[in-house]
Amino acid sequence: MLKKSLFALLALSFGVSLSWAQETRKITIDSSVVTNGEVTVKGKRVPYKATAGTMPVWDEEGEPIASLFFTYYERTDISDKTTRPLVVSFNGGPGSASIWMHLAYTGPFVLNIDEEGYPVQPYGTKSNPHSILDVADIVYIDPVNTGYSRIVNKDTPRSTFFGINADIKYLADWVNTFVTRQNRWASPKYLIGESYGTTRVAGLVHQLQNAHWMYFNGVILVSPTPMGLERRGPVEAANYLPYYAATAWYHKALDPSLQNKDLDEILPEVEAFTINELIPAMVKGGFLEPAKKEALAKKMSLYSGLSEKSILQHNLAVPTGFFWKELLREQGLTVGRLDSRYRGIDKNDAGERYDYDPALTSWNHAFAPAFNHYAKNVLKYNTDLTYNLFGPVHPWDRTNENTGEQLRQAMAQNPYLHVMLQSGYYDGGTDYFNAKYSIWQMDPSGKMKDRFSIKGYRSGHMMYLRAEDLATSNEDIRQFIQRTLPGKGVPAKY
Repeated sequence: MLKKSLFALLALSFGVSLSWAQETRKITIDSSVVTNGEVTVKGKRVPYKATAGTMPVWDEEGEPIASLFFTYYERTDISDKTTRPLVVSFNGGPGSASIWMHLAYTGPFVLNIDEEGYPVQPYGTKSNPHSILDVADIVYIDPVNTGYSRIVNKDTPRSTFFGINADIKYLADWVNTFVTRQNRWASPKYLIGESYGTTRVAGLVHQLQNAHWMYFNGVILVSPTPMGLERRGPVEAANYLPYYAATAWYHKALDPSLQNKDLDEILPEVEAFTINELIPAMVKGGFLEPAKKEALAKKMSLYSGLSEKSILQHNLAVPTGFFWKELLREQGLTVGRLDSRYRGIDKNDAGERYDYDPALTSWNHAFAPAFNHYAKNVLKYNTDLTYNLFGPVHPWDRTNENTGEQLRQAMAQNPYLHVMLQSGYYDGGTDYFNAKYSIWQMDPSGKMKDRFSIKGYRSGHMMYLRAEDLATSNEDIRQFIQRTLPGKGVPAKY
């Protein structure tokens, strides 16, 4: 009580109003701020309304237990929302806010970065001429404890939010409420997720379809995780070779016989070797004939830029951590995990693993200042909360993951549902070849293969940070949406 009185006295002495002095730093459970803007996409003006705000997560008794921050962009020169697509966008982590795709990919503004994705000053944003807002409205959602989203009932167990299946369950309920509030049930709908967000949306489309009876036209998987699809042992070890080849080619570390070829020529060759020779041989383990093992190591060295000796020392199963440290060791450099175009420097050139991921640190450098500026000055959203690029969501319950199978089931049940995969060739966190492998395994019958599409880009985990790929990858989404809108009167049936 004494502390409160003293604080009040000090506040009055310095001319600070008591209403301000007594505020607590907490989220407003249900709020919105509306601004208007416009962006020029493909040479045409696109006016829009942006709603930045919060909306509750309720428990089974209807009491708010958390509040999620979202940003919703609606094109304003289109009156009929029944035919206007809605894209629901998530990033990953788990524990990552939606900032990445929001402020660098599909939204009306993108970061001030250079052509290859490196941060520049002054920090800030610029208009995005490649935004998909011309063809779809977009809502970016920050899950609990990311961005400005927070738990509001401290008695709620963390397990309610922080786990593969818990995350899917509460977010499906939130999306259901959002779609109802915004009167978008009649609209064609799409889910897009990046990295762990692909795990999230693969499960969400199934949950929304089977628990909320909400049906989607498409799911876009950006830099997909394995989604619960197994690939251990020889397959797991061998599948990284095409990524190694792409990275080595980028850094001009390959033999001239390959370096002088284009990447599009090299990768099919390396993929064929991986599938037809490397995996079958590695299945034999220690019983593989020495001469065959040495021949494979020689071929792997040709494709990866690593020495035959180091490959043999790892029994052909070269860990990614070693590759990031070893490829440019003689130059005193490391390569990035999430984008192997980025180079780093370590305290010591010796060792089995780098000190830090030069890609991720570069991205944090670019995104955090820009979003805080954008939220306050463009969206006009004012709060004293810290915007969590990465929030406290651990321990994360990873048991009973089955999202790849759930996505397959959702597609089988819904003939309208299509899936597009987008991967960067230089992504070592969720590499492109393992992403292709997931798609191959997801539909073993091949009955739905015409509803899958796979796109690759000459960049990393966030392929859109490279200016050329920002244009191409957004255009791929645009065409995917337009292609998967059924003709008038076309029924959803086999």
